[in-house]
Amino acid sequence: MPAPVGRFTTSLSLSGLFTGENKKPTIILLLTPFILTTWKYYGAKSFYLSNLASMFVLFGDPQRTAELYTFVSAFALFALVPSLIIRFVFKERISSYGLQLGDWRFGLKAFLILAPVFALASYFSRNDPEFVAEYPLFKGAAASPAAFLSHAFSYLFFYIGWETYFRGFMQFGLRQSLGDWQAILVQTALSCILHIGKPAGEIYSSVIGALIWGIIAFRAQSILFIILLHWLLGVVLDYSICFLR
Repeated sequence: MPAPVGRFTTSLSLSGLFTGENKKPTIILLLTPFILTTWKYYGAKSFYLSNLASMFVLFGDPQRTAELYTFVSAFALFALVPSLIIRFVFKERISSYGLQLGDWRFGLKAFLILAPVFALASYFSRNDPEFVAEYPLFKGAAASPAAFLSHAFSYLFFYIGWETYFRGFMQFGLRQSLGDWQAILVQTALSCILHIGKPAGEIYSSVIGALIWGIIAFRAQSILFIILLHWLLGVVLDYSICFLR
């Protein structure tokens, strides 16, 4: 009996947890639940409307402000915070985490092949009651083409944040310690979990999307094309719900 207890105690030792090759995966995996939970609870549209709308409103429209609040908080937590950690804690280049052109020929080819597929998937979801109830996040986007363009542009900040965190910070950051497939699977699992509360079809499809985008990110050594694909998926869905139903 003493031997297993000793091995168990040794396996839980904190020695070296934040040093050497353990430092990066430890920080990424410890930080992730805090970042995701903070955004889910305090970066959401509902939090702004319940707690902050009485303090500030942009353009005289609380709903539009709530959307911008959600997108900006995602950009800050998912893109800016990891970038600072990469630069000043890991002391590495941000380009090493996919924020570069990489193999742009492969990335462009993947984009051109997948863009029509994702656009069609979004189009066919336009009449699903769950999707119609959820999107667009700002219902006023349907008011005019100008309103929709403003919505679509601001939406890009959300996707920059999302992809920088999951396919960049997590996937590239865990690659050395876990291996390629395990790094892809970890970000897939966590990005899927963060979709809970969204339409069921979106949650299940997020697993497929995360796997495909993870593979492309490693193959292209870039997340830039993934950002554009993910943004296109969201914008086409919103446009279809607003104007093509």
